[in-house]
Amino acid sequence: MNIQCRTIHEGDPAIISSAFAEQGWDKPQSLYERYLEEHQKGERVTIIAEVDGVFAGYLNVLWHSPYPSFRVQGIPEINDFNVLIRYRRQGIGSVLMDQAEAVIKERSAVAGIGVGLFSDYGKAQILYAKRGYIPDGKGIHNGEKYIGYGEHIRIDDDIAIFLTKEL
Repeated sequence: MNIQCRTIHEGDPAIISSAFAEQGWDKPQSLYERYLEEHQKGERVTIIAEVDGVFAGYLNVLWHSPYPSFRVQGIPEINDFNVLIRYRRQGIGSVLMDQAEAVIKERSAVAGIGVGLFSDYGKAQILYAKRGYIPDGKGIHNGEKYIGYGEHIRIDDDIAIFLTKEL
């Protein structure tokens, strides 16, 4: 198995969207077209992983995180990290993380990442802990605000805690 990483190219949005549709996930081509455009503008770095030349996963490095604490501190965020189900547990996620951390290290001594709280994110939670990411101590964030004690929320993909790592 040959794992290669590269940045996003013109033909990738259709390939990525189709690959996720094959596994039953709705990830529209327009999302990846936006990633490509923002990558070309230098607002993000979108890294693609391929196994033997076939798309296997991706992640983004956001230079200006939407997460308030990272934005204020100038911490780049690893964002929207996905590996196709059939390629999981083969080291592809670690290769993508290595690439993202190398890109971030060129500009920052700290990397940030958010992770969901329910079991679908369990493997990611473990991966990030093993890689040395620690919670930033700010608690739960829902994409708009920090969640306080006693608040009732709907647990979905927007509910996350954020972690940092010294590079």
